[in-house]
Amino acid sequence: MQSDLKVVMRLQSLDGRVAELTKEIATLPKHIAEIEKKLNGGERKLEADKGALAANQRDRKKMEGDIQLNQTKISKLRDQMLAAKNNDQYRAFQHEIEFCEKEIRKSEDRILELMGQSEPLDKNVKAAEASLKHEKVAVEAEKAEARERTAKDQAALKELFEERKSIVAALNPGLVSNYERIKKTRGGIAIAEAVDGRCSRCFISLRPQFFQELKRGDKVMTCESCNRILFYTRPESFEDQIGTPA
Repeated sequence: MQSDLKVVMRLQSLDGRVAELTKEIATLPKHIAEIEKKLNGGERKLEADKGALAANQRDRKKMEGDIQLNQTKISKLRDQMLAAKNNDQYRAFQHEIEFCEKEIRKSEDRILELMGQSEPLDKNVKAAEASLKHEKVAVEAEKAEARERTAKDQAALKELFEERKSIVAALNPGLVSNYERIKKTRGGIAIAEAVDGRCSRCFISLRPQFFQELKRGDKVMTCESCNRILFYTRPESFEDQIGTPA
C-alpha cells in the first residue's frame, strides 16, 4: 500500500503542476492584450499630437489666405478710390481699407502666435514617434517571449498528461476514482500529510488508534474529517542523519 500511496502522491504533484501550467497558459493571452493596450495608448497619443500639429498648420494656412484676400481687396479699393466722385465715397473706401488692414494685422498676430505653438507641437510629435517606436520593439519582444513561454508550457503539459495517463493505468481503479472524487470536492488537493497527530489540511486531530494504523502504512487511509488521503512521513533516525559507520 505504501507503493500505491507514493504513486498517488506523485499523481497529486502532477495535477498541481498541470493546474499551474493551465492557469499560466490561460493568463498569457490576457497579458498580451494588456501589452497591446499599452501600445494602443502610445498610438493614440501620437495621433492626438499629430492632430494638434495639423490643426495648427491649417489655422496658419487659413490666416495666410485671409491676408491674401484682404490685400487683394485693398488693391481693388484703392483703384476705386481714384474714381470717387465725392469726399463721402472717398472716406467710405478709406474706412474699408483701414478695416482690411486691421484684419491683416490680426491675422499676422495670429500667425506669429501659431508659429510659437507649432515648435513644441512638432517636438511632441517627434517625441511620441520615437517613444512609440521604442514601445513597439519592447512589445514585440514581450509578445515573442509570451508565445515562447506558452509553447514551452504546452509541451510540458503534454508530457505531464502522458505521465499521468501511465500512472492512472497502473493504479487500482477504485483508488483513482476515490482520488478524483476527493480532488474535485477539496479544491484540487486530495492528499494531506499527518503531522503531530493532525491532518495538515483541516487541522483536525486524528484518533490515536487511527494514527497508529496510519503509521503502519499497510493501507490507504483517509482523514475522518475532510476525507483527504493521508500520508505519514517517518522522522529520520539518528543513524539516518549521521549515516551508517563504515
